[in-house]
Amino acid sequence: MKNKYTKSIMILIIIIIVILLLKFLGVFNYLNLENVNEINKWINSFGFFGPLVYILIYIAVCLFFLPGVPITIIGALAFGPIWGTVWVSIGSTLGAALSFLVGRFVARDMVSKWVNSNPQLKKIDEGVDKQGWRMLMITRLVPIFPFNLQNYVYGLTKINFFTYVLVSWICMIPGTIAYTFAAGAIINGGNIKNTFIYLGIAAVAFVGLSFLPKVFKNNRI
Repeated sequence: MKNKYTKSIMILIIIIIVILLLKFLGVFNYLNLENVNEINKWINSFGFFGPLVYILIYIAVCLFFLPGVPITIIGALAFGPIWGTVWVSIGSTLGAALSFLVGRFVARDMVSKWVNSNPQLKKIDEGVDKQGWRMLMITRLVPIFPFNLQNYVYGLTKINFFTYVLVSWICMIPGTIAYTFAAGAIINGGNIKNTFIYLGIAAVAFVGLSFLPKVFKNNRI
């Protein structure tokens, strides 16, 4: 019991530190979907520390249920499709991991109320009981449930934390590649060759994701 409370306090302290740091940096003044270009310029103004600031923003997005797609696109705008994919992957995985820990140790009662009042969310817990990590794989590859919400809900399930982080990281990569390379094609600056390459990579990722529900259904995963 003492160990449980110690973990909860540590996680809560980390969250408070992240929030205070983001507030000090002025992040919350920029987190508006209408300010995409301004956010991009602001992140680049940090130079070498830009990726760290971006990762902190992504963690805040996960914790506070902010839309993830615009922030993912900003990653491509600020760092290009390749490095954008890297920083988006790190930020989204860390954000998902921290939300999971909050759901498991800090806000368990609150998240339990969400699950009990929503039959759809109960399917995640039931799916983990029946299929284990494969349920997580399905919900990561196919956006059946809202990303930020399911991070908290998985904290209530029996899934192991390290399994959760590893499977989440691997299975979120295709979607990350799709969005960052699609954005990279748009902001490529007139290089026709690179534009077609980026569009091709994005198209492959999007098409692959579109076929996944059928694959899961046919194989009864």
